[in-house]
Amino acid sequence: MSAAPAMAMVLPSSPGQSPGDPLISRLPPVRGRLSVDAPLAGMTWFRVGGPAEVLFRPADREDLAGFLSACPADVPVTVIGVGSNLLVRDGGVPGVVVRLGGPFAGVTVAGTEVAAGAGALDLTVAMVAGQAGISGLEFLSGIPGTIGGALRMNAGAFGRELADVLVSAEAVDRAGVLHRVAAAQLGLGYRHCGAPADWLFLGAVVSGQPGTPAEIGARIDEIARQRAGSQPVRARTGGSTFANPPGHRAWELIDRAGCRGLVLGGAQVSEKHCNFLLNLGTATAADLERLGEEVRRRVYETSGVRLEWEIRRIGVGPGIGPGIGPGIGPGVGLCLSEGETP
Repeated sequence: MSAAPAMAMVLPSSPGQSPGDPLISRLPPVRGRLSVDAPLAGMTWFRVGGPAEVLFRPADREDLAGFLSACPADVPVTVIGVGSNLLVRDGGVPGVVVRLGGPFAGVTVAGTEVAAGAGALDLTVAMVAGQAGISGLEFLSGIPGTIGGALRMNAGAFGRELADVLVSAEAVDRAGVLHRVAAAQLGLGYRHCGAPADWLFLGAVVSGQPGTPAEIGARIDEIARQRAGSQPVRARTGGSTFANPPGHRAWELIDRAGCRGLVLGGAQVSEKHCNFLLNLGTATAADLERLGEEVRRRVYETSGVRLEWEIRRIGVGPGIGPGIGPGIGPGVGLCLSEGETP
């Protein structure tokens, strides 16, 4: 795969017009946009990583479902949101990367329930709910990601998680088939969703209880203050790097292992909150991943506990094979998620 150019080539709906790209010539027509060799670094909070072989921005859910049903089964498909909990490796992402944008970001209110598209920011859902006098969803404002990402990992913050408020979810599978399921059918656990790996979430319905907008707004403001006081919220970071092991807090294990402030290349373990990795401005994805692996090694040596990555890592890089985790069809591919705050 070639290095990311300054601008991606945006193609018309007919993939046959591509000048010599073997993948794009195999993809079905769409009403949205297909871009070849599309830079992804600017779409992630780390601001690192290589390009997508093809980036697809669907026009709506029908466009997405039609594309998935007609896309060759051997083509890997990866879905991303706002990239808040994502590390794209320097060699880029083979196959098709799906970015859910504005058409998937709607938020509506009915009684004490809020329906949100997968592309809606968790913060937006909390704010809309608050303005409508729906309490109990304030914790979503502390999760830096989208509803789709929150569904995929059962994201949580400030003592609550999505499973506590989720009513139902919608998804489309790799064959383009729509699924509507109740929360109980998703097998949600700590930073875990039991939905099939090939499901791309389209949206969710969450529920709260009556409250006053002023009190809800004050709670959202307090969560923002707590985050700003304890986390490097203005840095190039990806949120919590490792999941909390049973009976432990990841940051405490990292601190005891002497990793606070540890630097490798252009990457650093945050001194403010050591379960956050930082791009100091010159980091590569390889710097960040190697630093994370060094933290895991030191924690295991000092405590015997194996930290598990919570940051989703996708793509290819030096000495690293394509992708990790379950795929959407053969090859690479990963249902991605964003955002968790301990």
